[in-house]
Amino acid sequence: MSAILPPAERLWYKHPIDRVEGTWIVIALTWCLIMFFMMVGWHIWGKQNLSTETYRTKPDQFMAKVEAMVAKHKVREETDEKIPVVKPPPGSDVYMLGRLWSFYPILELEAGKTYRLHLTAMDYNHGFSLQPANINIQMVPGFEHVVTVTPNQSGTYSVVCNEYCGIGHHKMVGRIYVK
Repeated sequence: MSAILPPAERLWYKHPIDRVEGTWIVIALTWCLIMFFMMVGWHIWGKQNLSTETYRTKPDQFMAKVEAMVAKHKVREETDEKIPVVKPPPGSDVYMLGRLWSFYPILELEAGKTYRLHLTAMDYNHGFSLQPANINIQMVPGFEHVVTVTPNQSGTYSVVCNEYCGIGHHKMVGRIYVK
């Protein structure tokens, strides 16, 4: 018999399954259930996934919020592209956007203080990967993701796009300073 020819008996699915095959089906189903409940546990007790708020937004509305924050809290400019460094007060809403191929603006936050970080992408899907803290969020155009963050260690953190976004993807890196 070959795979090209139809099975000899047309109602093959009515035959009883072999004991070994049944054992593997039970093992696979059991493992799927274990992993499902472990994901719930990791989210609740393991702090593996961020709990974010997500809202619909329009690019021009979000850009207006970002520009208002930059105008109010800008302390200096960095990089060849003259990206502003913004130092917002603790407890405030902080806005950061991803667009081809940069993050805007650079943030300067205080250690031990809480901020509400608003993220969105302006053009294509982008990833927000905060290293070395290992925080990953997918930024989708038209959606504003809000994450409450409390930086606990000072230093320079890299923001890397981990969602392929085009030919300049390798240059899409931003910064967050924690003082």
